[in-house]
Amino acid sequence: MLTFRDGYSSSCYTSPVGDRDQILRNVMSETGTSQSELSRLSGVHQPSVSQILSGKIDFSDEQLDRLLSGMGYRLEVTRHPVKPDLTRSEYRSWKLHRFLSTELNRSTLQQWRPTISQNMLRLRDRVTGQPHQRNLRHWEELTDDGDVPGLRRILIGLDRDSIEMREVSPMTGLISQEERRKILGGST
Repeated sequence: MLTFRDGYSSSCYTSPVGDRDQILRNVMSETGTSQSELSRLSGVHQPSVSQILSGKIDFSDEQLDRLLSGMGYRLEVTRHPVKPDLTRSEYRSWKLHRFLSTELNRSTLQQWRPTISQNMLRLRDRVTGQPHQRNLRHWEELTDDGDVPGLRRILIGLDRDSIEMREVSPMTGLISQEERRKILGGST
């Protein structure tokens, strides 16, 4: 099962990328570079280099690449697609919302507004607790602003926030039963 952190699956990156301080430590050892020498080469103060190596300071791939370049190395990050481990319900919701994303534009959003508004009123009466109330407010902001790209991100997103947003989706009733059957492929 995949774990999500900051909207990304933890398996999206090879394990060494997560340990920037270890990568730096290994290259320094391999090249015989001291903290003070790395400081002079990179312009990063020696106490900061020490804190980076001890894991007390979080730093970016770009910063690591800059430190490595002073020792004749570059950072290469390998990315690969990962199919998330969604529950059956999350997957079905994603498929239905993905279909809506293909239909969504400024014109269809205007046509859908009465249904969305009615659904918002109904959800406002039923929804309790966080993050559902916050997510409902976010849906409301996106639709009120006519933010088609923002709505699309939520409709097709596979990050935890998008999945949770779809749990309180005001998009109910926009897909006919026939379309729904086709989209879900008989897995109703």
